[in-house]
Amino acid sequence: MLLTHISVSAMDNNCYLLCADGQGLLIDAADDAKQILQLASDNGVKITKVLTTHQHHDHVRALQEILTATGATHYASALDAPGLPAPVDITLTDGDVIEFGGDDLRVIILRGHTPGGACLVATIDGVPNIFIGDSLFPGGLGKTASEELFTQLFADTTSKVFDVFPDETVIWPGHGKPTTLGDERPHLDEWWDRKW
Repeated sequence: MLLTHISVSAMDNNCYLLCADGQGLLIDAADDAKQILQLASDNGVKITKVLTTHQHHDHVRALQEILTATGATHYASALDAPGLPAPVDITLTDGDVIEFGGDDLRVIILRGHTPGGACLVATIDGVPNIFIGDSLFPGGLGKTASEELFTQLFADTTSKVFDVFPDETVIWPGHGKPTTLGDERPHLDEWWDRKW
């Protein structure tokens, strides 16, 4: 399985493309459909599946155009699906899998940044990689609208990500550069204390 990605828009949105056997799984059709389609073409794949990590506008601006152009199957969290601007073919809950490239890619739902953001786990070259949307970034959790939602996101991220995956796990956020769980793990208490 090959991973490639591009950043689009002034908000530095990451669009990730997993490639296997001539097919592509796109994670977030954030913006600039032409550039996303060119990425697939450059890597010799057809986008057959699209995962939308969450409902925020900056992650879905090219979604309908990409789905129309490719006929891809659209996946999203059942909790965020009602807020999306395009129909969802398959709604996801925690622990579901998306079959791709002969592998079952595990879905994790993290609540707090939105009602339920969908994350995808793929093992690449023996290392877990988590495409985590805006729930986790280098230096902290994603933005939440209240302390209660922060507490929910902290609990979900701790129990479903930090407590499950090893330090070498690569975290691919919705914006900006990747990080690892090992780099972020020492700061969990600090995040809890500051509440962001």
